[in-house]
Amino acid sequence: MKPLPTETPGTGRAGAKPPGEPRRVGYLYVLPALVVYAAFLLWPLLHGAYLSLFHWDGLTVGTWAGLGNYTQAISDPHLRGTFWHAAVLVFFYAVLPCCIAFLLVAVMSRSRPRGLTFFRTVLFLPQVVAMVAVAVAWQWIYSDHGPINGTLRLVGLGGLARGWLGDFTWALPSVGLIGTWAEIGLAMVLFLAGVQKIPRELYEAARVDGAGAVREFFAVTLPGLRRELSVALTLTVIAALRNFDLIYLTTGGGPGDATRVPAYEVYNRTFNTGEVGLACAIGIMIAIIVFAVTAGVGRLVEGRA
Repeated sequence: MKPLPTETPGTGRAGAKPPGEPRRVGYLYVLPALVVYAAFLLWPLLHGAYLSLFHWDGLTVGTWAGLGNYTQAISDPHLRGTFWHAAVLVFFYAVLPCCIAFLLVAVMSRSRPRGLTFFRTVLFLPQVVAMVAVAVAWQWIYSDHGPINGTLRLVGLGGLARGWLGDFTWALPSVGLIGTWAEIGLAMVLFLAGVQKIPRELYEAARVDGAGAVREFFAVTLPGLRRELSVALTLTVIAALRNFDLIYLTTGGGPGDATRVPAYEVYNRTFNTGEVGLACAIGIMIAIIVFAVTAGVGRLVEGRA
């Protein structure tokens, strides 16, 4: 007797090949994007890691430093302070915008206000405006004769008026509030998109059970927005850690060192003090922190293993 043909699992008939091109052909489709990714991201990252192992001013021959640049970046109080400033900006760029966006979305989930599309567009607008324009506008807002100080004088609180971006105490929070204003729209749009996929029956069931606004938020809205919260936190934390243009355009790292952050220090050490190896080490440390934060946010918020 002839042996029965064996049936390949999942194909439905004996000896049938799975549909589509072979896997090696699929790699050809992603090859152009992979080449661009490797040329403009992976190679500069690896080359920067290599340069971070040298004492080099960018012109003369470098000398081997090993991990000396990393040791200096960790042990130097000035450089450690820049990472502390970045941590402060993470609060303004990530935590505060997400909390405000959650508040707005919680209100909208209970009653859909009129003009929601216009409201969403206005809040998202800072994401598409050039940072140069944002910096110039907020410099005027914070200036001595700007709207903030003008309002304080108008209501009899002129003693609180100050040069916000030139004050050692308030310069960093002032820059952080610009980040809060810019990132609220991003977080809110993500959360609004997430709320629309939450079944309305869950809200109705919560209200039947007598849940108020706060309990409804923690029982229905927040669990349904885990993935959106993960994306929002990842994007806003990265924006805080790589913040350079806003600092450079508004305060230039001043007054003194009050607003210097690691990304600004990379620029300063490269072009002003000629410490290219140290600048590369700081850049690699920023990349490591970004990778760690991305993994940590995904594990904490989404519960990934």
